[in-house]
Amino acid sequence: MRLHLAAFLSAAALLAGACTPMAGPEPSVPGQSVDAASCAARGGEIRRVGRMQSEQCILKYADAGKQCTDGDQCAGDCRIEGNSGVAPGAAVTGQCQVDSDRFGCHTTVEDGKAGPTLCID
Repeated sequence: MRLHLAAFLSAAALLAGACTPMAGPEPSVPGQSVDAASCAARGGEIRRVGRMQSEQCILKYADAGKQCTDGDQCAGDCRIEGNSGVAPGAAVTGQCQVDSDRFGCHTTVEDGKAGPTLCID
């Protein structure tokens, strides 16, 4: 019984960690406006993104769409956009992320292999 409880608690901790907000280029805090001038100075665009439609500064990446096999080859992530259905660990080639918008579904690519597909609201 202890083994089952330990496995359950470990799984619960992993799931809770998966819901932790990721660091983004400019987080949006409810009630706090995004600095449009600062965003524009960095070449960004203020957009409403995610389920909560929070305003965030979205930056376009110069290497957007370039083929890649690892995130180190990109300004953003190396990924396959959408709900790809590719099994984690499969050998794949991705494309460099278009912009800093972290919402939606995508599969990250590291060391030429697909990671898990993530859908972020």
